[in-house]
Amino acid sequence: MDSDQYIIIHYAEIALKGNNRGFFEDFLRHNIEKALKREGIKFLLKKISGRFVVRLDEEEKDYEKISKILKNVIGIAHFSYAVRSPCEIEAIKDAALSLLSGKNFNTFRLSAVRSDKKFPLTSQQINEVVGEHIIENSDKKVSLKNFDVEVVIEITEGDAFLYVEKEGCIGGLPVGVSGKVISLISGGIDSPVSSFQTMKRGCNVVFVHFHSFPYTGIESIEKIKKLVKILNKFQFKSKIYLVPFADLQSEIFVNTAGNFEKFRVVLYRRFMLRIAEKISEMENGQAIITGDAIGQVASQTLENINTINEACNIPVLRPLITYDKEEIINKAKEIGTYEISILPHCDTCTRFMPKHPATKAKIEIVKKIEENLDVDKMVNDALNKMEIIEI
Repeated sequence: MDSDQYIIIHYAEIALKGNNRGFFEDFLRHNIEKALKREGIKFLLKKISGRFVVRLDEEEKDYEKISKILKNVIGIAHFSYAVRSPCEIEAIKDAALSLLSGKNFNTFRLSAVRSDKKFPLTSQQINEVVGEHIIENSDKKVSLKNFDVEVVIEITEGDAFLYVEKEGCIGGLPVGVSGKVISLISGGIDSPVSSFQTMKRGCNVVFVHFHSFPYTGIESIEKIKKLVKILNKFQFKSKIYLVPFADLQSEIFVNTAGNFEKFRVVLYRRFMLRIAEKISEMENGQAIITGDAIGQVASQTLENINTINEACNIPVLRPLITYDKEEIINKAKEIGTYEISILPHCDTCTRFMPKHPATKAKIEIVKKIEENLDVDKMVNDALNKMEIIEI
């Protein structure tokens, strides 16, 4: 048995990609290498039989750190720390027995996976032979259902790998395979989660934040930086466009007196999409992402969503559209953004907030209001004053 430490990395959805599978595997391999190198881990990686094998350098002993790195790589279904054995049944028997030594258990099961069909024994035969060897050399018993420990034996071309534990990961598609999108990130709970869900579908996410500084504090911008830094662990490099929105809001405020006051939030959102679309052109993006969920606030009714969408000519995706708030909160806690998101901040859309926002804004009325606005100038002024930060 080879005492060097190996990691067997499995993916799930990628395995279903047919003729395009190699494209997805190459992206995942690149992302795994990038994640480990970023943290200074010394390793060798190769792909064999529908999985990746990482061989750690002898000096790499911080397995907790390595596990944390791999659990943030989108596309990995699960991984296991393994030992390597020659692809010979006698060596595999000894490796399995050695792997179990020192472990506290009474019952076990074996699960052999024979990727190399040239190996002379079937998976079931491997289970039987190795299981008999363990029983003969210990006081343990086999139990196929109620077992304390499971030994997985993976037979590949030239090597066998054995392990007893799997560490679950994010799954999904490797970041980068699905193109680039522009995410409107507000600092609340929802938009960081929608950004993560989009990364999980293989997208690189560029962030756009609309702020009302200096009329509001710098805290909201600092909060966005912290949130993006957390999300950056899933995609390695991030960019934030900080767009000043206060002057544009003031212009809308002046032109929405009386009965038109209730349309302000819808107008804000339409201008946000127009600006995001321009940024998407600059970034070669293919869609805009928001954290909307049906009916959560006034601007997120189906009628208002349709009216807001009309201002934009590229797809506007809403990954959380059917989520309830509890589901979003649970996901925010899982990815690590929740504690930052709940810190106090001034949401841009709440500035000059009407007492009774429209819930069924008609596009004809909204367009009529916009006739009194120099839309192109307002958009360009905001773009000319925006700042770009790279994380």
